[in-house]
Amino acid sequence: MTNEERFMKEAIALSKKSIEQNEGGPFGCIIVRNNEIIARGNNRVLVDNDPTAHAEVVAIRNACRHVGTFQLENCEIYSSCEPCPMCLGAIYWARPRIVFFANTRQDAASIGFDDSMIYQEMGQDLSHRKIPVVNLCRQEALKVFAQWAAKQDKTLY
Repeated sequence: MTNEERFMKEAIALSKKSIEQNEGGPFGCIIVRNNEIIARGNNRVLVDNDPTAHAEVVAIRNACRHVGTFQLENCEIYSSCEPCPMCLGAIYWARPRIVFFANTRQDAASIGFDDSMIYQEMGQDLSHRKIPVVNLCRQEALKVFAQWAAKQDKTLY
């Protein structure tokens, strides 16, 4: 068995733990750096009453605390399922080296975790989205953006 397969089996075991302990859906994730697991996460939506507590987000938060930085360069993510749009966004912000996944988004949809509407919504004009998204107080908010742009001691990410 390869290291990649061993790590994926760990992520899959976390997905099983999630449902056995009634913490959330059947999703697990681990993050590896230098062939060592530095963080684990399983879906905790139900136990935390948090719709963002997906396995990948939980694992990313744990990994960032572990390494003491907000980015995970030189890390590998092993997810028991193809990341949803939210998790994919978090993964891109974390900047890992590579992402491995087991189940596909179609597999997830077949058991009731269908994210196709979200993928479609992301491509829609704001005025055509199912949940209204309204621009408000932009001029006031732009002043804060200008302050950020002028800030000399900012940390870019």
